[in-house]
Amino acid sequence: MEKNFIILLFCCFIHFASAQLRVGFYSSTCPRAEPIIQQLVQKRFGTDRSITAALLRMHFHDCFVRGCDASILIDSTKSTSSEKDAGPNLTVRGYELIDEIKKALEAACPSTVSCSDIITVATRDAVALAGGPRYNVPTGRRDGLVSDSAEVNLPGPSLSVPEALPFFRAKGLTLNDMVTLLGAHTVGVAHCGFFQDRLSNFQGSGTPDQTMDSALAARLLRTCGTASRPLNRGPTVFLDQNTSFIFDNQFYNQLRSKKGILQIDQQLALDRSSAPIVSSFASNPSAFQQNFANAMIKMANIQVLVGKAGEIRKNCRIFNPKSRKGF
Repeated sequence: MEKNFIILLFCCFIHFASAQLRVGFYSSTCPRAEPIIQQLVQKRFGTDRSITAALLRMHFHDCFVRGCDASILIDSTKSTSSEKDAGPNLTVRGYELIDEIKKALEAACPSTVSCSDIITVATRDAVALAGGPRYNVPTGRRDGLVSDSAEVNLPGPSLSVPEALPFFRAKGLTLNDMVTLLGAHTVGVAHCGFFQDRLSNFQGSGTPDQTMDSALAARLLRTCGTASRPLNRGPTVFLDQNTSFIFDNQFYNQLRSKKGILQIDQQLALDRSSAPIVSSFASNPSAFQQNFANAMIKMANIQVLVGKAGEIRKNCRIFNPKSRKGF
């Protein structure tokens, strides 16, 4: 009974915090905030369309550790290791774009727009530029005061659906949300080390993973080779083999054809619980786009700091001097 009461209080707190976010939060304090973010994201997208995937990954990795509080942006010091340097985050990129946006916002409205809101809005804008859904996102998040690499525990690429789902449910997300959010891989890439075992010696079998299209496995093997390498080194391949820079539903069609690159992606089309969702998104692009917008808004509400909690960082890479705790 006591455990259930604590869970209920936690859920009520999360709902209360997310309810304090609102669309147009900066309309009076920094009316150009979102236009500034959009302009700089569009400028970067014009020279590097892969920034959409980079921001999506940064946003996901931030929100799944301590909530959406920009803790992933903090640089490590000689004495402390931040989230940025945890193994799963070594391939996260796009930090320099966040820095550029923050610098512009500090010039326009000092100490007003949080780094966590920058990540959320910039990701939204990058998705739209790639052909994804356009949606309004509530703002008003504040930045966290802790960033610890030891706290980073993210779902890995080799998990089954039942193994991955608890990670999402712990954040208040559903199976539908999980299948939808993994659809962000429609614009992503992966280093060979994340799926290399599927190409020639899957789980010690001496043969490729039979759930992967054999022609695809052979082609990827030519790209990746058989030599093991660090996960964040070596060649990369597109997770969507057809429309690699376009945010569409083709990723799900490829899963149905046994052309998922990561094991967790392919499992979405094989598991009885998630396969109907994959089929629905594969045949109905508008359903995927609407579900994705809803899931992104929902994810961006995870454990947000509002009101007087946290801080508004002046530099996204370091805590404000008065707030530093061991950094």
